[in-house]
Amino acid sequence: MRVNRAMAFLRFSKKGNSQKLLHQLKYRNKPEIGEEMGRLYGLSLALQGYQDEWDVIVPVPLHPMKQKRRGYNQSEVFGKGLSKALNIKLENLLERKKFTETQTKKSRIQRLDNVDEVFDLRAGENIEGLRILLVDDVITTGATLCACANVLLGYGAKHVDLATIAAGGQ
Repeated sequence: MRVNRAMAFLRFSKKGNSQKLLHQLKYRNKPEIGEEMGRLYGLSLALQGYQDEWDVIVPVPLHPMKQKRRGYNQSEVFGKGLSKALNIKLENLLERKKFTETQTKKSRIQRLDNVDEVFDLRAGENIEGLRILLVDDVITTGATLCACANVLLGYGAKHVDLATIAAGGQ
């Protein structure tokens, strides 16, 4: 996988503020938290000169069943905030082909196995030569982001960078 850079807005700490924010976002129906963190992170990235680095922002997709239950995709709302701050379009270019169990209690190897062949490019999309910012809520082992980045690169993306709300911890 050819990932140029991996970035995170916050450092994840168990029982810390980052975990509290993520729990509000994912389990307490607070999508505005994700969008605001994306906006703040996007403003920070713009100040550092990153606003011209990408052609499109792509969120990691949720399984339709899980998204229906939650009402939104937390990675997508984070991406919306980034999109507004950086003035880069957000597009749902990936789809989740099968339902997977939560990754939170799995080892790195189990996580890699759990997301193997789960994602694909949406039918009819052409991403040849695009510079993509792939976004998710948390990166721990990187298994989900690796699986998505490999799909995007396999379909001809020029490069894929990663951005998450938080990094570290399990």
